[in-house]
Amino acid sequence: MRIIINPNRSVGTINPNIYGHFAEHLGRCIYEGLWVGPDSPIPNENGLRSDVVSALKELHVPVLRWPGGCFADTYHWRDGVGPAESRKTIVNTNWGGVTEDNRFGTHEFMELCRQLGCEAYFSGNVGSGTVQEFSDWVEYCNMPGVSPMADLRRQNGREEPFNVKYWGIGNEAWGCGGNMRPEHYADLCRQYSTYLRDYSDHKIYKIASGANVADYEWTGKVAEIAGGTIDAVSLHYYTLPHDEWSRKGAATGFTREEYYAVLKKTLRMKELVTEHGRILRRADPEGRLGLVVDEWGTWYDVEPGTNPGFLYQQNTVRDALVAALNLNIFNDHCDTVVMANIAQTVNVLQAMVLTEGAKMLKTPTYHVFRMFREHQGAKQVETYAETKLISCGDWSVPNIQVSASEGADGSVLLTAVNLSDTDAAPLEVLMDGITEKSTVTGEILGGDAGAYNTFENPDAVKPAALGGLEVKGGGVKAVLPASSVAAIRIVRE
Repeated sequence: MRIIINPNRSVGTINPNIYGHFAEHLGRCIYEGLWVGPDSPIPNENGLRSDVVSALKELHVPVLRWPGGCFADTYHWRDGVGPAESRKTIVNTNWGGVTEDNRFGTHEFMELCRQLGCEAYFSGNVGSGTVQEFSDWVEYCNMPGVSPMADLRRQNGREEPFNVKYWGIGNEAWGCGGNMRPEHYADLCRQYSTYLRDYSDHKIYKIASGANVADYEWTGKVAEIAGGTIDAVSLHYYTLPHDEWSRKGAATGFTREEYYAVLKKTLRMKELVTEHGRILRRADPEGRLGLVVDEWGTWYDVEPGTNPGFLYQQNTVRDALVAALNLNIFNDHCDTVVMANIAQTVNVLQAMVLTEGAKMLKTPTYHVFRMFREHQGAKQVETYAETKLISCGDWSVPNIQVSASEGADGSVLLTAVNLSDTDAAPLEVLMDGITEKSTVTGEILGGDAGAYNTFENPDAVKPAALGGLEVKGGGVKAVLPASSVAAIRIVRE
């Protein structure tokens, strides 16, 4: 099967923020996952787990969204600043009804971002908060001079402003963020945006609460009414094996039909970003408004015996394919998608890493993000793949999906997915400039679609060198095993 790469055609630069992440106060994502506290026997730096931070740094995390999710619209930021021992204890009414003592708040999150070297993306409380509260949070984080909130920040130990760039104006305002109509939310968005101010020469980036899946009316109304006051609109889309939230399907031990259903539903992301992007362009012909897919990934039934409100699920090779398919779609729509945030970073939904006490493992999804990291900031280039349709039950998908980018050094990274769970895929990659002197290297991740890592066997699924690469006749030949993701780097001479 031929794959043609054309470096002379591109839709733009792949924004590194497409490879963003999401950490909500949900289950064991924050507490136990990222934060153990400075007095924990688990190695940490300023309360943040050293093993988890070290693993995430390998991914070159560009941006991290916090504190939610649905939690954001019940979160009052002042509860999470000041001396830890005097912070207010709250009940997480969205996720499991657990209590938390707010030991992890604004300063701790910004310390996490410092250790990761990433930008912060704050979701503000529109559902149960006030304009004044949100405005004060921006001032607290970003005001360099003398003001009530800047002085409070200094009292809490931070002299310089945090300079938080990305601010979400609510979350899922159509649902857990207030059950609003699009017109009502759009008017609120205009109001809130007016009072989210730039301080000094630091300009903030305002993201409206966008649509659920294919609610194109929501995107249209928000863009039409509030588009002049914001920079982007968000989109949420999760992949479920079944369309019933009460019976989503298991993360492991799935059937072949469920495997193909997940892949088919994941590929719908292309339709969604295309159509929401088209609606944004209609409201904004100059292309100023971006699309932020700030919640995406797989959502299964929780692991047996775990708290249903904690959304803890295993992560298989199937999930690695889901991650690769979505990232390839975002790459090829980088003229529309300016940020994406997989849900979620640790111990929740399609996580990068899982923890159990002092133990930590990297999931198959983690490895895909590591294999794809050189796409960040590179020039997207046009690809064409010959494919054949493969099916199981009611579900049909192409057997191959790819994207490619060109780095500043002229090297090309091709990322390819073999969706077939039974057949290997022989590929011939064609591109001008490939000669016998070209250098080609590759990695492969895959095998049994249901394989996953455990704390007893944390390396059951991990990347390996892609063998059998051959440069011949102006092209590169490779074979992708069934259910696999490949990253092939081509250096032309």
